[in-house]
Amino acid sequence: MTDTNTIKHIASPLARQTLQDKDLTAPVAGVKPIRLLPWLQVVKIGGRSIMDRGAEAILPIVDELRALLPEHRLLILTGAGIRARHLYSVGLDLGLPVGSLSPLAASEAGQNGHILASLLAPEGVSYVEHPTIANQLAIHLAATRAVVGSAFPPYHHHEFSSARIPHHRADTGAFLLADALGAAGLTIVEDVDGVYTADPRGASAASAQLLPDVSAAELAKTEGTLPFDRALLEVMANARHIEKVQVINGLVPGRLTAALRGEHVGTLIRTGASAA
Repeated sequence: MTDTNTIKHIASPLARQTLQDKDLTAPVAGVKPIRLLPWLQVVKIGGRSIMDRGAEAILPIVDELRALLPEHRLLILTGAGIRARHLYSVGLDLGLPVGSLSPLAASEAGQNGHILASLLAPEGVSYVEHPTIANQLAIHLAATRAVVGSAFPPYHHHEFSSARIPHHRADTGAFLLADALGAAGLTIVEDVDGVYTADPRGASAASAQLLPDVSAAELAKTEGTLPFDRALLEVMANARHIEKVQVINGLVPGRLTAALRGEHVGTLIRTGASAA
């Protein structure tokens, strides 16, 4: 009997490289990935800004979404509102770690999603959980024009502990998902007309000016209140597909419709992605 000691080598540009070295992996990893769902429009609905306002704000948005279904295939993502802030307060008093606070807030974002999905149920729209969005979104959108999900990224107990409040929340999660899917666009629906130079409801409201077009890099250098999670600017810097995000006022009828039709009706935030 003859012993053999042969090793099968598989030719690969990464075979003898460390995956931690960006310079070495750039020739392979630097290639732009394909868009999985290039026809998808992602719409993130604010929790505190829209959902917490009740029927007065929610029902007009639902009517507008319903009218948009023949034009677009949508992934509608919901954020958390004031109830999540109460959860944060109680959790912090109890000394819970950030990884325990994150799923608590995400649960409220999911509740808001269930509300929207229930109102759109006659059109065949339903709420789906994160694993379904990750693995079966395409087949759901082949059967219906839209699905609803939670905008929170599913880090949960693995959330980064850089602060006591979860760093990655609904706006960041919506962008990560839209960019990973190679979606056609992301629209963030809030209760302000866009991004301002100062808080339009704060002490400096009189001097606040709307920024119609700004880059994520420029906003990252600023301080003060933004109508979205500041962590969103960090992930925008590494975007691969989404070149711009529009922040609009969902309390103004027709703004969402115009935004999804490509009109400039809010603040356009340019990301770090380049055109293919």
